[in-house]
Amino acid sequence: MRVTYRKYDGSLHWNHTAVRLGEDGYGVWVGIGGDVPMFRGADDQGPPKTPFVILMPRDAWWTASFNAEPHRTEIYCDITTVPQWPSTDEVTMIDLDLDVRRRRWGAVELLDEDEFAAHRVKYDYPADVVAAAEASFAWLATAVRNRTEPFDVASHEWLARIG
Repeated sequence: MRVTYRKYDGSLHWNHTAVRLGEDGYGVWVGIGGDVPMFRGADDQGPPKTPFVILMPRDAWWTASFNAEPHRTEIYCDITTVPQWPSTDEVTMIDLDLDVRRRRWGAVELLDEDEFAAHRVKYDYPADVVAAAEASFAWLATAVRNRTEPFDVASHEWLARIG
């Protein structure tokens, strides 16, 4: 299947193929092997450092990537529009810049607030988009820090399927 992140102006951002692994109460899980080419726009970034899975919630303004060991980043969450499924083999969403990262040793980092502020003006994000992005960012920061599922062990069985 195809995973496509775009920026608010419609430009292509991260995009790659993935394997649809399944679905649970948290959303749809897709897997990316260590040999899958990753693209940022049209530029080939090579394969990922380690296999990973992405959780695509059905009704939330974020996606979450869970990396296999020994990757230093355990979880990387992108604030996005709600993932859309134009077909069973394609998912797409708009990356809204804000990110939450948990390092393997437990540190939680809130990233790209400056980029969000700049793009909010540049792309004239509507007030409802700003509110949803900021609310998701705050919720994710707490949930990832507190290891609230799906940010504790829920990803382990999915990672075992791809790794």
